[in-house]
Amino acid sequence: MQDMKKTPLEVRLSAFMDGETSREEKEELEKLIASDANAQRIFDELRHGSDVGRKAFDEVLKEPVPLALVRSIKSTQPPKTREPSPRLNRQTLKLAPTGRQSLAAALILFVVGGGIGYLFGMQPADTPASQPPIPTQVAPRTWLDDLAAYHRIYSRQPQHMVELQASQLDEIAKWLASTVGVKFNFPDLAADGLVFQGARMFVAGGKPVGQLIYKNLDGDVIAICFIKTDGVADDDFNETIKDDISIVSWRRNGATYAIVGPSSDAMLDQIANRVSSEI
Repeated sequence: MQDMKKTPLEVRLSAFMDGETSREEKEELEKLIASDANAQRIFDELRHGSDVGRKAFDEVLKEPVPLALVRSIKSTQPPKTREPSPRLNRQTLKLAPTGRQSLAAALILFVVGGGIGYLFGMQPADTPASQPPIPTQVAPRTWLDDLAAYHRIYSRQPQHMVELQASQLDEIAKWLASTVGVKFNFPDLAADGLVFQGARMFVAGGKPVGQLIYKNLDGDVIAICFIKTDGVADDDFNETIKDDISIVSWRRNGATYAIVGPSSDAMLDQIANRVSSEI
């Protein structure tokens, strides 16, 4: 170990201030500082310089960090490290059958193959192959589907419900008869609580449809529809429900008629019976 007594006094006192001396050296320097004026002066100068340096460093720490440096630190991506996954030492299995095992496996394959061939051979040669399932046929869309969809829309638009008002009876009769091709009368449905509102025309099933529109006291819209069709007359009523719309239809004299209204209306059959006798 180096003899501290041969070291310059400034170095020894600096080590004393930093706490880097032994206990014996510390006691010796304390006595020296207390008894020697020169040692006291050097110690005071070193301590003063240390205090000045510490204060200067503290002031540096108080200064704000430049914004560019902060951005640079934040934008720096840390290096991606990935620890290699430990490899498991797998024991290699050697599949080397013995002679007896090979012979047994061959016999098993022979028996299984022969059995399968025998089963196929027992089937008749003229057995027809299984037919693929027949896809479910979707019912074709009819004019009644268009009728229900159309009624569901216009019945909720009171300001645009009719094209011709109830007061224009002559014009309604000429317009619909010539466009639809069906002659008709205006049924009086006041006994059923229905008031005639007017008429309009639309297309359903690719054909023009005439429509006479009524309203009941509850504000529900009931419509009489007619379309020119071919086929045998059928005075029987056919009721069709399309969700919230109910349709009662019948055929007569080359035309099909329908009463359309809400499915909750229990009077549609009665209304259809009156219309069929008056229209």
